[in-house]
Amino acid sequence: MVKKVKILLVEDDPNFGSILKSYLELADYEVILKTDGKQGLSAFRTFFFDLCILDIMMPEMDGFTLAKELRKLNSKIPLIFLTAKTLKEDVLEGFRIGADDYLTKPFDSEVLLYKIAAILKRNAMASSADDKPQFYEIGAFHFDCRLRILRLGKISQTLSPKEAELLKMLCSAKEGVLTRHDALRQIWGKEDYFTTRSMDVFMARLRKYLRPDPSIEIINIHGNGFRLIIKSEMAK
Repeated sequence: MVKKVKILLVEDDPNFGSILKSYLELADYEVILKTDGKQGLSAFRTFFFDLCILDIMMPEMDGFTLAKELRKLNSKIPLIFLTAKTLKEDVLEGFRIGADDYLTKPFDSEVLLYKIAAILKRNAMASSADDKPQFYEIGAFHFDCRLRILRLGKISQTLSPKEAELLKMLCSAKEGVLTRHDALRQIWGKEDYFTTRSMDVFMARLRKYLRPDPSIEIINIHGNGFRLIIKSEMAK
């Protein structure tokens, strides 16, 4: 018997939450519904989930705060935010936290199913990529893709799933250039204003992590993408 994908749905509107839960169950997902952030966090600590769908505006604990707590418990858990707001700042905040996607209410339920399927497929592909290099030497850094650990001497930094995938793509980019199109399609699953801004946020984080080694630089290739440069290797 194939194990069903288990989804944590945290939505403070009981009617909408119940309808969405039933719709997802019809699509053959197993769903646990909670109506506030604290209940959602308690459920996450009790059960294993494959994906979480979080409303942003909730009592007790808002979706952003809940997402941060969930990522402390499982840094790889995929997150989809639901929001009644169309404010750009809210969407960008979600991506800064590490959201895999977002939907603005009201939304087409079929679109949600598509996004869930795309995220799960992307995660499955990343998990099965055993034939690809799992370790990279980046200047003075050692990067373990599987564990998502970037190490410089005795100091280590655990990267988020998107940060790790982005750095891995930079390291393995053909002809040295990682195109925006490839990164957005593979990691975010789509290419629009918000995902582009989100990628820029993640790229800025990588530059910050790599800053202790001045020989490393991530440069922008105008109109194309990014390139990871190790100056010491270029001088050889």
